Amino acid sequence: MSPQTSNKPQTIVDRIRAYRQGDTLPSVVLAAYLETTRSREPEVHAYIDIFEDVASQAERADDLVKEGRFEGMPLLGIPLATKSNILIKGKRATACSKMLENYIAPYDATVIERLRKAGAIFVGSTNMDEFAMGSSTEKSYFGPTHNPHDLARVPGGTSGGSAAAVAMESVPGAIGTDTGGSVRQPASFCGIVGLKPTYGAVSRYGVIAMGSSLDQVGPLAHTVADAEILYDVIRGVDPYDSTTYPDGVYPVVDTKDTYHIGVPRDFLRKGIDPDVLARFEASLEALAKAGHTIVDISLPYMEKGLAAYYITVFAEISSNLARYDGMRYGLHVPGKDLLCDYLETRREGFGKEVRRRILLGAYVLSSGYYDAYYRKAEIVRTLMREELAAAYRDVDIIVTPTVPTPAYKIGEKEDPLSMYLGDIYTVPVNLTGVPALSVPMGTVDRDGKSLPVGIQFIGPHAGEARLFDIGKRFQGEQ
Repeated sequence: MSPQTSNKPQTIVDRIRAYRQGDTLPSVVLAAYLETTRSREPEVHAYIDIFEDVASQAERADDLVKEGRFEGMPLLGIPLATKSNILIKGKRATACSKMLENYIAPYDATVIERLRKAGAIFVGSTNMDEFAMGSSTEKSYFGPTHNPHDLARVPGGTSGGSAAAVAMESVPGAIGTDTGGSVRQPASFCGIVGLKPTYGAVSRYGVIAMGSSLDQVGPLAHTVADAEILYDVIRGVDPYDSTTYPDGVYPVVDTKDTYHIGVPRDFLRKGIDPDVLARFEASLEALAKAGHTIVDISLPYMEKGLAAYYITVFAEISSNLARYDGMRYGLHVPGKDLLCDYLETRREGFGKEVRRRILLGAYVLSSGYYDAYYRKAEIVRTLMREELAAAYRDVDIIVTPTVPTPAYKIGEKEDPLSMYLGDIYTVPVNLTGVPALSVPMGTVDRDGKSLPVGIQFIGPHAGEARLFDIGKRFQGEQ
């Protein structure tokens, strides 16, 4: 059904099948991925660290594959990359900030523990915007990541390193975090699949927080089926994260033979690139030809989402980053007294964008401005949730482009407001807590390059199964 056709890379499903059939071993597969990484990493810069023990991990996986011990290990021998704000015991967890440049994680995040038990091989940690603040992976202390499809362009952010690692085929899958589109937007720019799960579906324990009411860990992969495998491993209630929910909290969201798909057309007229809109309309036609019903809907409060999001996330950033004081862990810059220690450490340890967001967050939470800004943003957030709940009484899925434009050139959006506007279709999902899936919907031409663009399927709470179903059909995986 999808307009996109290309040479298909080897997927997680392919690799698992090959292991079970005895066609290859994890060490052989890993060696091929590492060769690709050595070839492309110098120009792409997807990684911060390639782990020294990756070969020994593959050797252990070889033994398990030879013994046929696949039961309970759905990712046995699968190489994965993980974003640098997710803790892996004994590895650097930098969040790509000078503040945590040499911080070594003392424990595994819950998602890492679950991936490890499932048999995954951890190849390395990937580049990101500092403390997940940005939309391009240009704001990393370690330098920018480049889009594998056009090295002059950004891969998206903040999970741009994870997306680029998958897109350049150095791993078949990766893990990122999504606060306002940080999995879906780079998935769109890099031509892969990215899922932002329902808030609370995946534990945030061991993930360096930016916006605690918005952050979710999500998978990136070449196919919807691969993203589903990764999601099934990392999801589930966690006693270390009280925001995770057990099965049964939300009504069961069934799959259907055909879907009523809602399109908020008024919302889509906000600054969208004409070529992206044309690809989106072609995708809607493909969905209609496949038997689905396309319904125009109105979501007026969603148009307020961008403003509400940035007020909310700035406030949560200001609160969450107060812990980086130079006293307990991370960077310490000595001053003439305790206050100067604190000020100098934060001044040197945080980049420009991080400092901007902390200051704005402190402002909207300050006396006299809390009611004018933060409280109003939370009211809009509630209205958006109610608006979506009403919409899902008439439609099964809502669809938008993932991003209004294809990937832009590195350095093109120095004005932070122009970069923030690129999140207009993704941030309502995080504000309302529902799941969304970005899948490729073709390419557009820029400067002689074919650049991927994505379509975003938005589901009701706990509607991931429905998103995987429509995503597979759209991509021709069923």
